[in-house]
Amino acid sequence: MSDRAAQLRGIRAWLVFFVVCLVLSGATAFPLVHELRWTEEVLRHLPAPDALMDWITRVRRGLDTADADHPFLLYGTDWLAFAHLVIAVAFYGPYRDPVRNIWVVEFGMIACAGIIPLALICGPIRGIPFWWSVIDMSFGVIGIVPLYVLRKKIKRLEALTPPNVQAVPAT
Repeated sequence: MSDRAAQLRGIRAWLVFFVVCLVLSGATAFPLVHELRWTEEVLRHLPAPDALMDWITRVRRGLDTADADHPFLLYGTDWLAFAHLVIAVAFYGPYRDPVRNIWVVEFGMIACAGIIPLALICGPIRGIPFWWSVIDMSFGVIGIVPLYVLRKKIKRLEALTPPNVQAVPAT
């Protein structure tokens, strides 16, 4: 296997990993009410910190109320899930042609970085405990790692790619 083919294979593996994580993250926003009930039940059987247990219970009660009295509010989390799925589809471009579509990876890195100011600004406005905002911000920090690795790999592939040569077609 050539160096170029090996680079392309590694890039595609990282892209698949990132897309799977993005899809799973988004898919969990659909059954939010049920997930919170399940999480609260599990935490009751674990030595969970009181602050975490209190927060999960408060959020679960809020979601139960919204689900019972104002289910249209939960439509927002459906859109959140949809946005994750749509963004995941955008990563098919770098899968097909990483060099030409590196901008998608860079866009993802910018989005990951944007999680931090969003959590720091909107968290306090919405009454989110700071420690929970830190958990939210960790998604951006963790998400940027595979994207950074991908960007470096794509730059290496670009250096190995002769001018006017397309990437190997996706299989």
